[in-house]
Amino acid sequence: MFIIRWVLGRIILLLNFIFSPKKLKREASAQAAIDAQTSSLQLYQYQACPFCVKVRRDIRRHGLNIKTVDAKLEENKQQLKSLGGKVQVPCLRIEEAEQVTWMYESSAISEYLSKRFA
Repeated sequence: MFIIRWVLGRIILLLNFIFSPKKLKREASAQAAIDAQTSSLQLYQYQACPFCVKVRRDIRRHGLNIKTVDAKLEENKQQLKSLGGKVQVPCLRIEEAEQVTWMYESSAISEYLSKRFA
């Protein structure tokens, strides 16, 4: 089973590389404003997870600079579990006005990004 997942993961990464969406171009001042808003966002993800790839494609499509965190590293996995409540990726950590929200479903994350940054 590990070999099948590994091979499929590499195929997903290859296809994502080949068919990567174009990044949205903005004026420098508009991009700086968006970057300031996205500085409080972090995406916990696995590199070859198809749902994580979907969210990363949406991030690129919207021209966002969101920090990605590798959830396979033990310290990040523990942080995701203790602060977020469960080890599930993709997970978007949203920090607004001293309040932290953890959003788990890829469709919900994509919808949130579309509404907030479209």
